Amino acid sequence: MTEQKVRIKIKSFDHKLADQAVRQIIDAVERTGAIVVGPVPLPTRIEKFCVIRGPNIDKDSREQFEIRTHKRVIDVLQPSSKTIDALSQLDLASGVDIDIKL
Repeated sequence: MTEQKVRIKIKSFDHKLADQAVRQIIDAVERTGAIVVGPVPLPTRIEKFCVIRGPNIDKDSREQFEIRTHKRVIDVLQPSSKTIDALSQLDLASGVDIDIKL
């Protein structure tokens, strides 16, 4: 017997928005009676950029910027059609990217 599983990946630049989205997803899934595994925090991706401050003489003076991408994974075991409908009707913050794989 094959067991169905839905994997939800969440990405955000702000860790508070990612955690808030995780809480909303878990609440919606638990209301439908499915089993939730997670959230599992994945390693944060840090992109660093070094920019020269001035265009002419100040080559040694640099400014550093970074972008942190926070990721979480949630597995939903034994999803029903109600679970899929609840996930598709969620209204999450605009700074959160969600990838759902069946």
